[in-house]
Amino acid sequence: MKKYIYLTAVSSLFVLGACADDFLETEPYTEQVIENFYKTPEDAYQGLVATYDILQREAYGTNLLISEQASDDCFGGYGIADGQADLEWDRFQYVTDKDMNSLVWKTGYQGIYRANVLLENLDKVNWGTNTALKTKYEAEARFLRAHYHFQMAKMFGDIVALDHTITSAEYLSPRSSAETTYKLIAEDLKFAADNLGNDNYSQKGNANFGRITKWAAEAYLARVFLFYTGVYSKSDLAGVVTKAQATTYINDAVNNSGHNLVSDYKNLWRAATTSTDFAGEDNTEMVFSVRFNGSGNGDWNLHEGNRFQVDIAPRGSSIGNYSSGWGGATVNPKLVNAYQSEDTRKTASFIDFVGEGLVYDAVKREQRQYTGYTWKKYCPVLGEEATGNFQIDNVQDYAIIRFADVLLMAAELNLDSNSGFAQTCLDRVRDRAFKDTAHRVTVTKATVMNERRLELALEGLRYFDLLRQGLDVTKSAIDNTDTNSEFNVTFRKETLGWFPLPQSQIILSNGAITQNPGW
Repeated sequence: MKKYIYLTAVSSLFVLGACADDFLETEPYTEQVIENFYKTPEDAYQGLVATYDILQREAYGTNLLISEQASDDCFGGYGIADGQADLEWDRFQYVTDKDMNSLVWKTGYQGIYRANVLLENLDKVNWGTNTALKTKYEAEARFLRAHYHFQMAKMFGDIVALDHTITSAEYLSPRSSAETTYKLIAEDLKFAADNLGNDNYSQKGNANFGRITKWAAEAYLARVFLFYTGVYSKSDLAGVVTKAQATTYINDAVNNSGHNLVSDYKNLWRAATTSTDFAGEDNTEMVFSVRFNGSGNGDWNLHEGNRFQVDIAPRGSSIGNYSSGWGGATVNPKLVNAYQSEDTRKTASFIDFVGEGLVYDAVKREQRQYTGYTWKKYCPVLGEEATGNFQIDNVQDYAIIRFADVLLMAAELNLDSNSGFAQTCLDRVRDRAFKDTAHRVTVTKATVMNERRLELALEGLRYFDLLRQGLDVTKSAIDNTDTNSEFNVTFRKETLGWFPLPQSQIILSNGAITQNPGW
């Protein structure tokens, strides 16, 4: 496995242009040897840009798309002649593509490698008197290292945790225990939360929008705490963060971050509203998002654009206001029917072909697992398509943490210690959804989890929210029996909820790692 990491992240610093707009604007490709590269703060900044750059590799969907297909909210979808991997994610099978999760693995370790290169070389930089800048870069890099670890750990369970660049003697190291991995994640996020300033870049035209903030770190700590303590039945986060501390962090993000809810839910999503009413991606609700732009202009070697938007758009050709795509991850009607009719999130989240008067010929379009519903969130809009290649140059950002999620995590963490505050946090989310105060519900663990499903649908969180409630809850939600067998799904508890490791990594490890249970 580590040989693979070495081969995909060679011992040179490839300083790629990265994210979007003002921050991390695309730069010409250069290559420098690590040993003589890091000298000035600008060199360190270039290393930080390279570490952020890997975020855009998540444009393929990876965790987002795979976890939605595996959850009870979506099926595999795509076309009837397409490969079987998407059906296998949906049905917990592992037959045709033994490397079906290789992109998640590869992307994660590329990001970790770049973060470790930067962190190991910060002391070589001549910072002068600006040691605060060094601390800021370290905090951002450690946040990103934690993110890349968590993206893999929540999918695969035990992984190889790396807090340094590896030597040849470590190529065949076994997987780390969950406690070891999550201890590193927690320490990195805690460092970021404790050392970043009070900046909030989620404002129109802010050149730093997209950069990590203290508030993103606090919210991410809460997310990791809830997942780890739920899945592993622990009382704290790997001995690093207690529940009281996690609660303090998330409450700080609620009360002091300056983030807020966009007033109208539909205005968060371009396909759900007009160009005039669209809140824009740099709105106050975005706590942490991956930025995209169209500067790749059809070059598959670059990763500037959003590549998963085309996956979930209506298959075959444009229809109504929606641009065309591949019809992946068709939406389960059970999710759509879970919304009350007065809930504005229903029409904002899903394309309802019949309800919107759109004639979608699933047979002619060769749509697999047609349900009548697909994604409105992230769907590209007709007339605003990518300027380069429609498959790889879409530009909508990927929201990893919204303030609504922050409120719901705060509601959950405060249930036992401050029920009044927990109720207020839940009320804020539901009041926005229904545009009134008449639809409030009493805050409990069950109502919070249900609200998460409705508020955060199709945002890559549902499957992991199920896992942290236990395998019985997960199976009960995901199992699906239909008169049409193509929609039958059976969650296999023997997998413990973990996805299969890429077979190539097992082979490369020479026996140091073995396949996850049930696969």
